[in-house]
Amino acid sequence: MPSALPSSAAAPAAQEQLKIVIVGHVDHGKSTFVGRLFHDTGSLPEGKYEQLVEVARRRGVPFEFANLMDGLQAERDQNITIDTAQIWFRTSRRQYVIIDAPGHKEFLKNMITGAASASAALLLIDAGEGVQEQSRRHGFLLSLMGVRQIVVLVNKMDLCGFDERVFRRIESEYTAFLGRFGLKPSGFLPICARDGDGLIARSPRMPWHAGRTVVEALDAFEAPPRPVHQSLRFSVQDVYRFDHRRILAGRVESGALRVGDRLVFWPSGKSSVVNTIERWSAPSALSASAGESVGVTLTEQIFVERGQVATHEADAPAVARDFSTKIFWMGRQPLPVGHRVKLKLATQEVEAEIHSIERVIDASTLDEIPGAAKEIRRNDVAEVVIRARQTVALDPHSAIAETGRFVLVDRREVSGGGIVVAAIRAGDADAGPKSANLTWARGEVLASERALRNGHQGAVVWLTGLSGSGKSTLAAILERELFNRGIQAYRLDGDNLRYGLSADLGFSPEDRSENIRRAAEAGRLLADAGLVAISSLISPDRADRARVREIMKEGQVRFFEVYVCCPLEVCESRDPKKLYARARAGEIREFTGISAPYEAPEHPEITVRTDQQTPEESAASILDYLIQTGRLASVSYDI
Repeated sequence: MPSALPSSAAAPAAQEQLKIVIVGHVDHGKSTFVGRLFHDTGSLPEGKYEQLVEVARRRGVPFEFANLMDGLQAERDQNITIDTAQIWFRTSRRQYVIIDAPGHKEFLKNMITGAASASAALLLIDAGEGVQEQSRRHGFLLSLMGVRQIVVLVNKMDLCGFDERVFRRIESEYTAFLGRFGLKPSGFLPICARDGDGLIARSPRMPWHAGRTVVEALDAFEAPPRPVHQSLRFSVQDVYRFDHRRILAGRVESGALRVGDRLVFWPSGKSSVVNTIERWSAPSALSASAGESVGVTLTEQIFVERGQVATHEADAPAVARDFSTKIFWMGRQPLPVGHRVKLKLATQEVEAEIHSIERVIDASTLDEIPGAAKEIRRNDVAEVVIRARQTVALDPHSAIAETGRFVLVDRREVSGGGIVVAAIRAGDADAGPKSANLTWARGEVLASERALRNGHQGAVVWLTGLSGSGKSTLAAILERELFNRGIQAYRLDGDNLRYGLSADLGFSPEDRSENIRRAAEAGRLLADAGLVAISSLISPDRADRARVREIMKEGQVRFFEVYVCCPLEVCESRDPKKLYARARAGEIREFTGISAPYEAPEHPEITVRTDQQTPEESAASILDYLIQTGRLASVSYDI
């Protein structure tokens, strides 16, 4: 048995840490290798080795070094690793986090999870079995996940009598395979993990190998550049309210932020200045850097929600709906063009669809699968254009890994993952054109001319509130009263929109958001024509209403949010469409106020209390705001 490392290895001077993922075909000896590595480097807790030897003796089974790593009883019984496990050990140079990933084909998603956070990899190949399908697939997936530092360990050399020719044949075959996608391994090492040959000392049974040991190869890996030196990416996890403060909780994915920095939040584009940086159970700080989870307060209370990504003004991410990707599919069913999935990138979660499949690749052979451009089968890799329902803040994986990789959820299961290659179209694609060949057509009649002709400007009056609060009633009164006063007005009722413009939409959260977006775009067009559009929709989410406001801002449309405030019990007592009764009976799922939340506006232009006023009194309050204060008055234009 090789001697252990010197005791100084247990307490290195350097505090550098490197994450290493261990991968390989099932039964090629990964867990045995890790267990032996920890034993021979003196990294096991005191007495752990003796304890497991005794357990094996009592059970009447031979002791296996794999048991040092496989902590689950199910793994010991089946002799396979079924989950990723992380453990720490040290050499004289630095600390390592070893991620032992499963090799079985059915657990590829666990292997990818392990590889996603690793900076380097050790890939094991059984000398007796040689390069297998999973060996090739794992090598390709490591490259796909951006792991470029790889050492290949040819294990179980005892099975071939420590024959150099076997080792060289595997080295030649696998080097050629990795070279097909531009991956050059850092080295090939012959080992016998069970007996410890080649791990911390050169083996007398392989005198033909004068290269590095495993520990020397580990220490030769280069630590990745600290993400603190990259552009700032702060992913908002949630927003908390304490006393008068709104704290944005999140993680600094890359870069650093400081008190006084101006941050821009994407994809909304809103900005504010960092007032304080809060830490849990610790004093406030002046700065935070990559890897830290902190809370941030702002000097100006802008609307920010979970999923937004904060950056410095000069280092904006790409903001797009369409982006090219490389994905690995693990779903139970093939993934066809047009199929909808949930995309998770950092803390962003959006509905997306497979817009096009450029090509599909067999990950074990690297051959393009002919005629496969319409669907992706399980365990295949593909180059895909993804179209998100709404804009997403992202970066190419080659630039910032943390905001350049994502997972795909299908039928409530994590079914795929991938990396961003490039944003196809930057900017706010929800409000912008769907093709680079389109240009907004401006007519010969100017908005100023319409305002002079009509005696008022175009605008959108947006009524939001619970079902039964009186929105539709108020909208009808407002339309008539404005028209009677010579103001060109038109009511955009939520139900009416679903008869035509939104007839293809259901009532999922995503479809409701899209219905609100369409209503906003329709109102914008009516306002551009010089009319006052009166929209009455529940629109329960602040995020959706914030997007409406952004659409109006981009179109330079005057926008007035009206909160039709009425207690739930009053709305339910009215129940004009018997919807509350059906929701209480379980006939309507995700009904606002019962099984889904309503987020009241924080800063509406006007609030009316329909439980305390008659519809006519509430309408009069709105009219007074719009007309008596001159909000819709015409202005003088130089035309």
